[in-house]
Amino acid sequence: MSIKLAVLQSGDQIVAEMKEIVSEDKPIAYLFHKPQKVFVKNQIVLSESKDATSIEVSLQNWILVSEEEDIPVAVNQVVTLVEPVASIKKMYSEKTNGRSDDQVSASKE
Repeated sequence: MSIKLAVLQSGDQIVAEMKEIVSEDKPIAYLFHKPQKVFVKNQIVLSESKDATSIEVSLQNWILVSEEEDIPVAVNQVVTLVEPVASIKKMYSEKTNGRSDDQVSASKE
C-alpha cells in the first residue's frame, strides 16, 4: 500500500494508504487503510508570485463513528488519486502511528 490523496465525488479529499481491489482483471474498488479527511483551514499567498502559497490543514478520521481501519470505496466514487505533498504524508504517518498532532502548515513554491 502507498499513501495517496483521493478526491471523491462528494468533493471530500481523503488521505490514506490505498490499494486497488481487482475482480476479473478490472479494478472494482479501492481499499482505504486508516482514511483521514483533509480539512483546509487557511490559504495564504506568501509572495507576489501566484505559485507561492501556504495552507494550514488538519486531518480527521473520515468516518467518525466507525472503528474499522480498512474501508472499501467503489471506483466510481473516486474522481482522482494523486500523490500528496510531503508534509501531508508525514502528518498522516505520524497521526496513524499514534501521535496526536493533527495540524500542519504546508508550503508549495
